[in-house]
Amino acid sequence: MRIIAGEYRGRILKSPSNHKTRPTSDRLRETLFNILNPKIDADTRFLDLCAGTGAIGIEALSRGAGFAGFVDKSIRACALIEENLDLLQIPEEQTEVLHSTAEKYVSREQTTAWDIVFYDPPYKEDYRQFLFEFAFNASNLLNGDGILVVEHHTKNTLPDAIGEVRRWRILKQGETNLSFFERN
Repeated sequence: MRIIAGEYRGRILKSPSNHKTRPTSDRLRETLFNILNPKIDADTRFLDLCAGTGAIGIEALSRGAGFAGFVDKSIRACALIEENLDLLQIPEEQTEVLHSTAEKYVSREQTTAWDIVFYDPPYKEDYRQFLFEFAFNASNLLNGDGILVVEHHTKNTLPDAIGEVRRWRILKQGETNLSFFERN
């Protein structure tokens, strides 16, 4: 797995030795960041939930985001993210890696809201609990013009609106969808 563009372009990331992690494909990551690029600058706070290798958050940093948070329920994944951040010599003040489930993380009080939140759990997960928790806490989690991006299998239908968030775009690529949500 490699970084596609920006400061760390072409750099190879370490991947897990097992096949439990389903990384976002290079093609889908490129499509995602073609959409997100206009929203990314030095003031952007990017949150990568169910981060796995950290590739999405690292891609955001590579493209100019000022800060990235990485959350994963696996201690091994968190260690791998730390390794990848060290490998690329990304300054520690630009990152935070937390061992937590996405649901627990979004239900806690945030000191600073996020501009972009990316959520990519295993496809077999029940997305409804996360979406409910996120929608309930959206004003705490997202800046006014912030967005939530959810990667999911095409067979996993998500609601168009829940609580304080509504979907404004869905992008299909193969068997994968990217759903883009914003605050109402």
